[in-house]
Amino acid sequence: MIKIACVGDNCVDFYDNTNEAFPGGNPVNVAVYVRRLGGESSYLGAVGTDDHGRLMLDALRSKGVDVSHVQVLEGTTALTHVNRIDGERVFGDYDEGVMADFSLRDEDIDFLCQHDLVVSGLWGHAESHLHKVRARNIPVAFDCAERPFDEAALIALPHTNIAFFADDTSTEEELRNKILRVAAMGPELVVATRGTKGSLAYDGREFYAYGIVKCEVGDTMGAGDSFIAGFLTSWLQGKDTVSCMADGAANAAVTISYCGAW
Repeated sequence: MIKIACVGDNCVDFYDNTNEAFPGGNPVNVAVYVRRLGGESSYLGAVGTDDHGRLMLDALRSKGVDVSHVQVLEGTTALTHVNRIDGERVFGDYDEGVMADFSLRDEDIDFLCQHDLVVSGLWGHAESHLHKVRARNIPVAFDCAERPFDEAALIALPHTNIAFFADDTSTEEELRNKILRVAAMGPELVVATRGTKGSLAYDGREFYAYGIVKCEVGDTMGAGDSFIAGFLTSWLQGKDTVSCMADGAANAAVTISYCGAW
């Protein structure tokens, strides 16, 4: 069974128009979706001593995610205000809470290296530690969100095997050029998700395109993270790039058919 470690940011997504609270955050979501696909996963990050911190840990445990290395720090858990308008999520204010103080310890690096792959992202405060994971021959994936040239990405990408970023506005020519710029920084595989236009990947030799799996949309929260989980699960199983993209799209379709990330 594959085993993926997800390290970095978490937050409670609070929907102001419905007063609903959902645990989330890029690595958190990926960890849950890996479990949904039948793999094992761990989450490493920091939560506060408040009710939202307990909500996060209880929810992850209920999904079978290993939270043994989550740091519980005095203070508040990260919180994002969200509104849902016509099925689309619209983000408001964000309070990072105790995640601002998160840093990986030596024992955490040892734990990460007991997995088949480590995945982090732009706001995870883990980018400066990823070289330690790669030095021990553990593959690394990094999600750049919509900002593949931010400082955290520039630190992470030279030590990354698979890089993801989102871009649904560029023309295909612009996107290909952006992918090539990201690939030049070190990743052997770069994947751009394009919303309703599917995804585009580059493996250092050629580009691959894949569409979407159509479904009735309830909420787009978690779509990109679902794609990443599906892609990485299949990649660890030795599937080719297009098959990984197809499995990512199929997993995203499951998530966006209901409200909340998971």
